[in-house]
Amino acid sequence: MRIDILSLFPEIIKSSLEHSIIKKALTNDQIIIKYHNIRDFSNNKHKKVDDYQYGGGSGMVLMIQPIYDCIKKLEGERKYKNIIYLTPDGEKLDQASCNKFSLSKNIILICGHYKGIDQRIREHLVTDEISIGDYVLSGGELAAAVFCDSIIRLIPGVLGDESSALTDSFQDNRLSEPIYTRPKNYEGLKVPEILISGDTKAIEKWREEKSLERTKKHRPNLI
Repeated sequence: MRIDILSLFPEIIKSSLEHSIIKKALTNDQIIIKYHNIRDFSNNKHKKVDDYQYGGGSGMVLMIQPIYDCIKKLEGERKYKNIIYLTPDGEKLDQASCNKFSLSKNIILICGHYKGIDQRIREHLVTDEISIGDYVLSGGELAAAVFCDSIIRLIPGVLGDESSALTDSFQDNRLSEPIYTRPKNYEGLKVPEILISGDTKAIEKWREEKSLERTKKHRPNLI
């Protein structure tokens, strides 16, 4: 998979994606991430990329020209199935959409800033608008990092145990069950006996019951 990220502050995203599992995927060429500073595509001699909005109102808007030209340059080099704008008023990112996007070969991410981007980009170039939550950030960079992490970990071979991602919360519209590790007893706090019984069928039944129990308690809307 290749992800091209358009941003005014690509270093914010880059610093978030060069550690742990994602760093390993980059090193092993399982994923390619390219960063494109929107200012580099500005035709303005001062590299201006924003302006006041037509009709009045507070806040600056990222202009159409630099973003449009950057996308068209990338599209001239390869085909993109998904051109995604990260915005609070987009479709909320969930596990189902992460699964879908993880199958894409080439993705463009557009990080907004200030009041956002010119609507013509959204109407004529963007294929998907994604939100990571009902709140507003200073820019789309952190949302881009969240998006990348959420889909890259689903790519076969990225996680050491590929089945691990299949048992994550939300994969089956349920929260995952409680998990424990060694030691079995710490300061009187004990691991449930069923988990150390060696009875595989009983353990799976316990996990399924606990998963459903947690979902009913904390996220009943998923059921």
